[in-house]
Amino acid sequence: MDEPVLFQFLPALKGRIPYVKLGDWPTPLEPMTLAGFPAAQVFVKREDASSRTYGGNKIRTLEVLLGHALLLGCRRVWSTGAYGSNHALATAMHAPALGLEPASALFPQPPVATAAENLAQLYSLNTRVHALSTVAAFPFRLLELMALARLRRDYVMLPGGAVTLGAMGHLGAMFELLEQVRGGLAPMPRHLVVPCGSICTAAGLLAGIAAARALGLDFEVPRVHALRVTPWPVTSRGRVLGLARRALALVACRGGPVLRNARRLLASTLVMHGRYLGGGYGKPTASGESAIRQHAAGIAFPLETTYSAKAMAGLLDLLPHLNGPVVFWSTKSGAPLQKLDMSRVQAAPRHVLRWLAKALS
Repeated sequence: MDEPVLFQFLPALKGRIPYVKLGDWPTPLEPMTLAGFPAAQVFVKREDASSRTYGGNKIRTLEVLLGHALLLGCRRVWSTGAYGSNHALATAMHAPALGLEPASALFPQPPVATAAENLAQLYSLNTRVHALSTVAAFPFRLLELMALARLRRDYVMLPGGAVTLGAMGHLGAMFELLEQVRGGLAPMPRHLVVPCGSICTAAGLLAGIAAARALGLDFEVPRVHALRVTPWPVTSRGRVLGLARRALALVACRGGPVLRNARRLLASTLVMHGRYLGGGYGKPTASGESAIRQHAAGIAFPLETTYSAKAMAGLLDLLPHLNGPVVFWSTKSGAPLQKLDMSRVQAAPRHVLRWLAKALS
């Protein structure tokens, strides 16, 4: 796909929403068979296959945000988040090809292997990493980066790229899904099941549903089931709906359609689920680990304990109660990671090395 599906459906946005191509679109939409549910109509949206360099759901966000950084003439892009941030690693893998220097400001999270793999990769890639020793320092570091951004020609992204522009990529993903349904790859889903961490994916899909309705497209509106993998208030219902509304407002002010009853439609479409979070962000759950053991061998996309395994556990729990076709959003990159340069990893600060050792033990 040469032109983003977003601009195919909303041509007024072309040239008015920044964009640079990073991913391989469209991502596959495939049937999925789950043990215990032989008759269920379950499909998976393979965002894990969005790039052979490094994929996952963050690529859609970065296509817009890195395009914006280039438009502003920035030289360095800062990703922010937890030690195991997929957004940070995706930035580090893709930004250099655009002539942008990647940098990361990260705070500690529970030490688990998949998070350690991401952090070790950042150091191995020789990315500029500011690994804070406590999460309490993060707000102050973020404010400092933002204050210095203009002087240094830096571009600072919030965790997960969860801003209005960042949601535009996932708004386009909803149009992509509708195109695939039109092409016969799956029936129109009644339910979308999405892990909700930085909220950008869930909010973008909600906005995409509303934008498609504003265009007069005739389809049965699916429910978006957002499964929290990050605690409230980061994943509060109000934040998700607010970001979706701002994305729709941006579409309207850039020449797209205006949906008069957006608030009502968005509120009736979103279903939040908090019981799959467990002990907190990054902390494995028994149900998530069970989902990995029981289903990892039978599916083609990755499951890991921070996001996708918790979402899969939620899907398995919800399936008996969901009527009609379901699409599960696979968000973790499936691209193989590069071989580590251990000399660079070993040069990390001592508190980082201690954290890595604990995570990999």
